[in-house]
Amino acid sequence: MDEVRVIVQAPDPVTHTGLVSSLVSHPGIEVVPADGLSEANVVVLCCEELTQAEFAVLRRSVNSTSLPVVLVVGVLSEADFLAALECRVVAVIPRGVATAERLRQAVLTAATGGGVLPPSLIGEVLKHLDRLQREVLIPYGLNSAGLNTRELDVLRLMADGLDTQEIAERLSYSERTVKNVIHGVTGRLNLRNRSHAVAYAVRTGLI
Repeated sequence: MDEVRVIVQAPDPVTHTGLVSSLVSHPGIEVVPADGLSEANVVVLCCEELTQAEFAVLRRSVNSTSLPVVLVVGVLSEADFLAALECRVVAVIPRGVATAERLRQAVLTAATGGGVLPPSLIGEVLKHLDRLQREVLIPYGLNSAGLNTRELDVLRLMADGLDTQEIAERLSYSERTVKNVIHGVTGRLNLRNRSHAVAYAVRTGLI
C-alpha cells in the first residue's frame, strides 16, 4: 500500500486538528474528508467514552465499508471494549498516552491488517475467548472456527485425497451424511468447493 488514507472523527475541532496534524506529518498517511469513506483505508475515532452516538458511527462505518478502526479513547469499560471489537475496532490508544508516533503506528498497523491493544485489554480478549470456549463452543462440540469433530474428521480425510465413498467407509457414515457435512462446512464458511475447504482448513491450522 503506497499511501494510507484516513478519516478522522473527533468530538471537537481542536482535537480533530491535533489528530490530523499528527497524522499528516507522516509522508505515507493522507487524511481524507469525513464523506470519503469509499476512498479511505482506516477510520480514526476519538472520544472520551463510547456512547450510543459513537457506537452509531462505528456501526455505520462497518455497514458501509468494513474499514478497520483506530479508537483513541479516555475511558473504556470491558463491555464497551468487547462491543467495539465487533465494530471492527482493531487498535485502541488511551487518550492519556496518545502521542503522534503511537497514533501513526496504530494507523499503519491497522491498514495492513494488524492490531494494537494495551496489555490490559489483551488480557480482556483472552478472558473473553476463554469464556466463549467454555460456555459456547465446548458444550456443542465446536472449536474456535465453529467446526465440530465430525466436520474436522471429514476435512482431514478430504485432505488425504479420499473421495466421498472412501470417507463414508472410513468413518462408518452414509455417503449422504458425508455430502451433508461437506455442504454444511462450505456453506457456513463461504467456501467455494471441497478444494477450497481443504485449503482453508490447512491455512488456518485446523488440520
